[in-house]
Amino acid sequence: MADSVRVEHLAETDSTNEEARRRALAGERGPVWIRADAQTSGRGRRGRAWISANGNLFATGLFTLDTGAANAAQLSFAAALAVAEVAREAGIDPALVSLKWPNDVLIAGRKCAGILLESGQRPGGGLWLAVGVGINLAHHPEDSERPATDFSAHGGALSPGRAVEVLARSFEAWLNRWRDHGFAPVRDAWLARAHGLGERCTVRLDTETVEGVFADLMADGTLRLDLADGTRRFISAGDVFFPSAR
Repeated sequence: MADSVRVEHLAETDSTNEEARRRALAGERGPVWIRADAQTSGRGRRGRAWISANGNLFATGLFTLDTGAANAAQLSFAAALAVAEVAREAGIDPALVSLKWPNDVLIAGRKCAGILLESGQRPGGGLWLAVGVGINLAHHPEDSERPATDFSAHGGALSPGRAVEVLARSFEAWLNRWRDHGFAPVRDAWLARAHGLGERCTVRLDTETVEGVFADLMADGTLRLDLADGTRRFISAGDVFFPSAR
């Protein structure tokens, strides 16, 4: 792993994202990855609880960026690509791994990882960014709304400690590409692994549900949805469901 990336290990915390936020507000600039064996209040997108089973990975990277929150949000796609590299390191067949908009990683169509980005203004200037990643290495919930799985169910084996090392190294490489070349290389790599590209899907928004074809990932990270009436919708936040998911 690159010497510039620190990894700190905690036996327990409320949430690795909360720990990163506290450190950022206290002046920590990063980069640093915080891994915990257990979370007492883990969470995912939109405040959903994240089940923190022992043996899985719960980690957050803390970074300082000289950009706005909208641009920083593009790094959720870089994080998904880094998780795909963790799956490869664990011995998962890359053909089984796909990336689902906006921030899930799937194995054989079932969710094995989620990503939660949070950010804010640093007291001394600049943007702090927390890149929260949860990976089902050894266990997965059986009763979740979205079908779930874990690495071990597909013959994958990786310890949380090794997983965070691979994650940190791969994310750093994608972060550097993003800094040097913008979103384009991240977008291209993500689209090459995109789940459901060209397929019909349902998108659940805050105030409505729309159906259409997942046609593209736009340059700003929004999902382009082509509707049956020939119009297009550009979705910046929502929950996407594909009929093929079981």
